[in-house]
Amino acid sequence: MGEEVAVYLGVDGGGTKTAYCLVAETGAVLAQWQGPSADYFSAGIDLVARVLTDGVAEVCSAADIKPGDIRHAFFGLPTYGESSGDLPALNAAARTALGHDRYDCGNDMVCSWAGSLGGADGINVVSGTGSIAYGERAGTIARVGGWSELFGDEGSAYWIGNRGLACFTRMSDGRSPIGPLHALVREHLGLTEDLDLVGLVLNRWQGNRSMIAALSRLVVTAAGKGDPQAREILADAARELAEIVDTARKRLGYRDGQPVPVSYSGGVFNAGSPILDAFAHELANRYGGYELREPRYAPHFGAALYAAKRACAPLGETALARLRSAPRTALGEDDDKQ
Repeated sequence: MGEEVAVYLGVDGGGTKTAYCLVAETGAVLAQWQGPSADYFSAGIDLVARVLTDGVAEVCSAADIKPGDIRHAFFGLPTYGESSGDLPALNAAARTALGHDRYDCGNDMVCSWAGSLGGADGINVVSGTGSIAYGERAGTIARVGGWSELFGDEGSAYWIGNRGLACFTRMSDGRSPIGPLHALVREHLGLTEDLDLVGLVLNRWQGNRSMIAALSRLVVTAAGKGDPQAREILADAARELAEIVDTARKRLGYRDGQPVPVSYSGGVFNAGSPILDAFAHELANRYGGYELREPRYAPHFGAALYAAKRACAPLGETALARLRSAPRTALGEDDDKQ
């Protein structure tokens, strides 16, 4: 098959899992597979080669092809580029998994961008556990945000959840009027006393990033119940996300009046109109040429599209239409994109 039809491998990494897919130049999805995360910051860099080698073998077995049949691959890896000294080892891990040099590596934000916009020029913003914007235009790239929850990730689920917890403490103290968020947090976390929140988050959770990010859903619910402080948090999140997109536009050199395609991914946007409408409004206030578009493909499909683009053989419109109708199986978006 590899000699007759070009096959591209897409790998979309994340904080909890890694999604793999094999896509033919015709747009047919030959196989999809999901494996463990290759996020090595806490587990050690040797993890990456093990995870990728197993994953590539599994997805190739499912498609009944060999890694050598793959024309080109793109590995979108979490934290890639955020510790420059690790890049040689990460690139080597991808080569070990694939067994040849027809591949590129990059940050997993590229997968979200390529999936959301189908590999076309424009900007994608991810708001999941973290937040980041990435764009390409005529060969120029721009990354904005994604500086981690400790000193960045504005507008992300973690940022919203953390702001929600701070709002709860102010309500509990009497520094702010008590709104629906207060009762929602108490009920969801099973708090007997409000101060139990400290022991729960710092001791039992150990400040777990994903668990705090999951509390963003309570802020959305509270906003829907009319809580003005929760609504303010979501409005602030929309402003932060619009700001990183607008900064990316400027760095990409779009001229005044030029249309700028913008898409989005991540679980925060799955909250629907409370965030998406506010985000669209904030974009329009900054620049009149933004064209907000629904995401076209899942990030692991985006990785395969980017692999084809890097091989100087981007999929044509017929193939792209076929890919749009392909099922995503049970592969969900990673927690960093939620």
